Amino acid sequence: MRLIDYFPDAAISIKNSANDWQQAIDYSMEVLLQKGYVTSSYIDAIKSTTEETGPYYILAPFVAMPHARPECGAIKTGLSLTLLKNSVAFGESKEPVKLLIGLSAADSDEHIGAIQVLSEMFCEEEKIEALLNANTTQQLMDIITQE
Repeated sequence: MRLIDYFPDAAISIKNSANDWQQAIDYSMEVLLQKGYVTSSYIDAIKSTTEETGPYYILAPFVAMPHARPECGAIKTGLSLTLLKNSVAFGESKEPVKLLIGLSAADSDEHIGAIQVLSEMFCEEEKIEALLNANTTQQLMDIITQE
């Protein structure tokens, strides 16, 4: 499966900023919630785990992949991508995040599959740079669809 195949319609967006990390998570999960990929309890689980253990899903500088365990309310496997023009601080260390990749995995196998496809993209420094500097959702899609 190609990376772009994991994204439902309208799951790639650009926002100017988020008031706080909770709103950033809401943005990243919005389309997955609307399209029935996750329940609202899944989003609550991400937030409560973040409060308990910190932002365990920060993958690289400015890049986070908010997700929770499949049994917390993941219905279908899918991804969303939200780029914030202005970074938002996560956790006690105030880690700045601009790019959020929301992950919903219906089971641990699909979870691994989606993460493998994503990690291939994150091995390429210039792709991360390009994503962080994109100005339109079309640019984001073009970067994701590059093989």
